[in-house]
Amino acid sequence: MFLSVLKSRSIRRLASLPPPRGVSKVTECNRRSFSGNNGEFSSFKPSWRIFHLWELQVATRYFSSDMLIGKGGYAEVYKGCLQDGQLVAIKKLTRGTPEERTSDFLSEIGIIVHVNHPNTAKLIGYGVEGGLHLVLELSPYGSLASLLHESNRVLEWGIRYKVALGTAEGLIYLHETCPRRIIHRDIKTENILLTENFDPQITDFGLSKWLPDQWSHHTVTKFEGTFGYLAPEYVMHGIVDEKTDVFSFGVLLLELITGKRALEKDEQSLVMWAKPLLDKNKIRELVDPFLGNSYDQQQMNHLASAAALCIQRSSSLRPRMSQVVPLLKGKETGSGSGQGPTLRRTYSEEFFNVQVEEYSRGRYLKDLNRHKQIALEC
Repeated sequence: MFLSVLKSRSIRRLASLPPPRGVSKVTECNRRSFSGNNGEFSSFKPSWRIFHLWELQVATRYFSSDMLIGKGGYAEVYKGCLQDGQLVAIKKLTRGTPEERTSDFLSEIGIIVHVNHPNTAKLIGYGVEGGLHLVLELSPYGSLASLLHESNRVLEWGIRYKVALGTAEGLIYLHETCPRRIIHRDIKTENILLTENFDPQITDFGLSKWLPDQWSHHTVTKFEGTFGYLAPEYVMHGIVDEKTDVFSFGVLLLELITGKRALEKDEQSLVMWAKPLLDKNKIRELVDPFLGNSYDQQQMNHLASAAALCIQRSSSLRPRMSQVVPLLKGKETGSGSGQGPTLRRTYSEEFFNVQVEEYSRGRYLKDLNRHKQIALEC
């Protein structure tokens, strides 16, 4: 069953990994686990624990709505507490048919198995009984979104700056030094978990794509992602490469600076609101009023400068993540200052450079509304 699903999943979206061979059929999780015969899917690490359904039910109070901490187009994320007291985040796949969920599950596992960095979330196990579940480490602080947007306490500036640097380091790893060249595609505050020391960890690789060295980009036909974080070239043409993550990271920086959401309830775009202020260097008007004067002015300026570059409409004007970290630290960086094998021009730079300059604010909002309508109809 799995092999046929994996062969057909490209109809819906490009696979995140070449289809594995010899993947065993899933039955009840308490009797067997996945296994594969080729190197690509020696994927399920021996250290990963296989969870029974009852364990996940007890941990989440039977997936109570009170334990729900995140919800997307294809999954729900619940906070849980295991019997040994460990806090976990349990991702439950919900979208589509069982075959589609299986395909999504294997794609995400195929990404996670190659990821190992202090600024990426740690998978501790999975469950396939009564549904498909991923179980990750979780600290009491939860996600960046919960602290920045949903807490009664103001997230202090030092933590915000630390989160910006750590998230950037995690993206450098995914783009340039990971064994697989990975495009995350869904960088947002909800997908940044915070450890007990407020170190950020990138999570949720459900939409991620890996790019072989010989590939310049992905072109996707199915519109997926989070409104407010989407790069123009993705909205217009479905182009996915490193620069789509850079744009999303720029939006995240704006959230850290302003305390505002990427897309407010009145559907006001943070990018559209902040860009005129950035262009006029009116940084003080951007700063979260709840911070008062309790922030480092130089660090604030560094984050604002980096954000201004990351949200450029033209992908060729955006820095690579290896260039963003020096910017965040206030160090000079040139177009060739990055490191790693991906420093060639990205496809979106080559293809989209001229067209995007004519991509107006009105056109962006029009396309965004069109894709919202498509998403609602699906």
